[in-house]
Amino acid sequence: MVVVEVGYAQAWDPEARAPWRPISAGEARERDAAGLPYAVVYREPGREAPLEVRLVSWRDHYVGLWAYDVQGRRIHDLDLRLLDEPTRLLRRYTVAWHYTGPEMPEFDEECPRTTVDLFPDGRGQRTQEPQGKGGGAHVTSPPLGDDERWMDRPAFGEWPLLLAEAHGLTEPPTFVAADPGESEAGEPDDGDAPVTCWRPPRPARPGPINKLFQPGVRVTDGYRPEMTVVEPRRVAGLRVPSGLLAVSGPDADEGDGPRITVPVPPGEYVVDEACVRYSYHCEWRNAEVTTTARTAVRLLVSETPAAAWEMALGADDDPRLFIEKQIAGFDTDGATGCFADAGAWESLVALYERGLIQGEPDLHGYEDIDDGSLFMQRTWDEASGGDLMAFATTGDGTYPVWVGRSAAGEVVAVVVLIEGMPVVLAERDGADADA
Repeated sequence: MVVVEVGYAQAWDPEARAPWRPISAGEARERDAAGLPYAVVYREPGREAPLEVRLVSWRDHYVGLWAYDVQGRRIHDLDLRLLDEPTRLLRRYTVAWHYTGPEMPEFDEECPRTTVDLFPDGRGQRTQEPQGKGGGAHVTSPPLGDDERWMDRPAFGEWPLLLAEAHGLTEPPTFVAADPGESEAGEPDDGDAPVTCWRPPRPARPGPINKLFQPGVRVTDGYRPEMTVVEPRRVAGLRVPSGLLAVSGPDADEGDGPRITVPVPPGEYVVDEACVRYSYHCEWRNAEVTTTARTAVRLLVSETPAAAWEMALGADDDPRLFIEKQIAGFDTDGATGCFADAGAWESLVALYERGLIQGEPDLHGYEDIDDGSLFMQRTWDEASGGDLMAFATTGDGTYPVWVGRSAAGEVVAVVVLIEGMPVVLAERDGADADA
């Protein structure tokens, strides 16, 4: 008979590979019913490393299942999401590490791995990364049936082992309760777990965006060791008479409409650029050169400083499906984004295409901006009075849109980061810069 001990805790510390604040099964059942986070640890007597750890937070629609090998390395990570159907869980995201030997460290860069990304509408992607020499990635669409995408939600205490065969268990195990020991649990949601403890996945965070528009702040992008923020550069005004701002790629598919919309009071708003100055050694000049680069573009709704920033979501974005640090935003295949009046979107984009792509000469309602700015084109709709301002990004892909709100919750700014969020450096006197 194979015996597996089942223990419960308020949290799991993946660095220590140990539970934090063990609790009884009864306490875990209460947390489960209340939707509060907790962890379940499955161990085989005599084995130091756990077999598996289950991480539960129903309030976040999340269950994680981590499997470990005898060396204590994570070999499988399954992300399950509870969506609209209360009895079914979507196998949202899976990562499997295929260690080539017992000496290979956990998550080694050379370790081959397989990732499966699934969505409730049937879309999915499997990525196999051989790593090592040859490297590369092989991406396919996994032909999975409905029963492979979804699983029934087990009742509390009735979860099976995820990878029983991989653990060498050839017969169904007998589960017994582990001794929780002395309980140190405080209030059910006291939030004082160490920072190393697992927490439910969160989408990408904005970083200190306000700092990018404050002259004198020192930042680094990892490539340039030090850059200094200079005065934001005003580019133009943008009219939004409809009261609905569009932030999108102007190369969006026809008829799809803008990817992101943000309600703002009808009016005309400043569009400006966040800029940094830095020096570098220019080889062909054989001299130190100082230059200015753009880090972000902003539509400034109000002079009131943003008290908080949030990532804007499109109509199809479901936060319950976001994995750790995932972004939502607009897509571009032409390295271009834009701010525009959503009420005149089709007309404004049509003018943009006629001016830029078709190159119609002397087109009324379209102009190239050739003043050294990051921005490239502007169009305006005579009928509505709405504008579109297109700006260059650093490449194709997805760009998140950050909405700044005042302490009262009003929209004060909308920002697109052109090259990601730089890191704010410590102030000259040694004090940490305010994040």
